Amino acid sequence: MYYVYIMTNKYNKVLYTGITNNLARRVYEHKNNIIEGFTSKYKVHRLVYYDYTENAMSAIEREKQIKGWSRYKKIELIESMNPIWEDLYGKIL
Repeated sequence: MYYVYIMTNKYNKVLYTGITNNLARRVYEHKNNIIEGFTSKYKVHRLVYYDYTENAMSAIEREKQIKGWSRYKKIELIESMNPIWEDLYGKIL
């Protein structure tokens, strides 16, 4: 399985879109700042959206599509699955 996901910080100000083949591991890495970079710098620790596919190329295309969207459109996507912006990490374990 390949996952496209969106994470945010405590105040929902920063949106980060990523792709992985192991969502629980990758979110754990973000939450614990294991990999230096954008998400550790801006404390992007909350999983607010994810979707999955069995095809790597489909996941990559979807990630690129979402990254190209406006913030408003990303918020609409998040709220279609997660209207209260709950941290979904506990649900994927």
